[in-house]
Amino acid sequence: MGDMPGYVIEYNRRTHARCVTEFPTGSEAMEHRLKLEAERTDKDIEIVALVSKSVDTLKQTHQRYFTGEVLAADRGSG
Repeated sequence: MGDMPGYVIEYNRRTHARCVTEFPTGSEAMEHRLKLEAERTDKDIEIVALVSKSVDTLKQTHQRYFTGEVLAADRGSG
């Protein structure tokens, strides 16, 4: 059984803006999340790594990350 895709969501708690990046595996998403966390300077930015069949599924299971503006760098399906 293959890995499901992984997603990293960078979510601004103050403005609700987000950037979603898709990865082939959850492991790659987690690795990227840890890198971003190490570089983070803004405590209003929440960085999460999630595994899901699709961005549409994430929109149902993690609705709070999808209520605000999509940032230009967003590489998920918004």
